[in-house]
Amino acid sequence: MYNPSSFAIKELNELQEQILATRLATVITHGEHGLQASHLPLLLRPDQGPNGTLYGHFARANPQWKELQNGAEALVIFAGADAYISPGFYPSKAEHGKVVPTWNYVAVHAYGSAEVFTEAERLLNLVSALTDRHEAGRDQPWKVADAPADYIDGMLKAIVGFALPIQRLEGKRKLSQNRSAADIAGVREGLAASPDAHDRALAHLMR
Repeated sequence: MYNPSSFAIKELNELQEQILATRLATVITHGEHGLQASHLPLLLRPDQGPNGTLYGHFARANPQWKELQNGAEALVIFAGADAYISPGFYPSKAEHGKVVPTWNYVAVHAYGSAEVFTEAERLLNLVSALTDRHEAGRDQPWKVADAPADYIDGMLKAIVGFALPIQRLEGKRKLSQNRSAADIAGVREGLAASPDAHDRALAHLMR
C-alpha cells in the first residue's frame, strides 16, 4: 500500500492487535483465473513464525483455495476504523481556505503463501477455535460439540482449511498526523460529535 512513513505502523504488536480486532478479513489472490477475493473470519496465532500465522477456511465449492494450493501468494486485508474528514473540521479553513476533504483510516496488509489442508481433525480444531473466539462473551456460548457429530463430520467435508505464515506485514494509521495540532483537534472533536458510530470510533483512535 502507499504508506508515507508518518502513517506507517511499525511495531509488530500493534499490527497484530489490528488483525485481532478485525472480525472479517479480505483474502485476495491472483492466479490462473485472475484476481479472486473472499471475505473470511481468520484466526491469528501470533507466536507461530516471525510475524504470526493466519488460519481460516474456504467453502470447498469456492475455487479460490485451489490458487493457494497451487502456490499463489495471498494478500489479506484487515480494515479498521475509517471516516470521511470534512474541510469544515479544520480551523485552518477559516484562516486561508486551502483545505480539501480526505479520509482517515487504519488498515493492515499481510502477505504470504499458504498450506491447504483437508484433514478432519485439523479442520475440527480450526472451526472450534474460531467458534470459541466469536462466541466468547455470550451468556450461553454455542460450541461445535453442541451439534450432532455426524452433522459436523458432513460439514467439515464441505470446507478446505489453510494456514498462512505471514511473510510480510505492513500497516497504516492515517489519523491526520500531517495536519497542525489545531486541525487534528478539530477533526477529533468533529468526529466525536458525529451521530455515526464509525466516525466516533475513529475519533477514539485519535485520542
